[in-house]
Amino acid sequence: MSDVVAAAVKALTEKLNGACLDGSAKMVIAGEGAIRIDESGVTSDDGEADCVLTADAETFRGMLEGEVNPTTAFMTGRLRIEGDMALAMKLGSLLA
Repeated sequence: MSDVVAAAVKALTEKLNGACLDGSAKMVIAGEGAIRIDESGVTSDDGEADCVLTADAETFRGMLEGEVNPTTAFMTGRLRIEGDMALAMKLGSLLA
């Protein structure tokens, strides 16, 4: 696991503060690895997911730190989403 993924797992765990999703989401950080979020928490896992979000490390860092709005990142092409859009929107609201 890369240092970027390890830091993202820690940051997401703290940011979600026990909130959970009704499904699973995977965040693919280009060139670094993947993070999976589901009812059991946040892990560095590249398994199947209902929703897959893909971006570069800078975009994910910005979203986690509140500097980048997930909706804006999606609309400007910095964030790609595949699968369950409703789940992606719920995750975006949890990150805001």
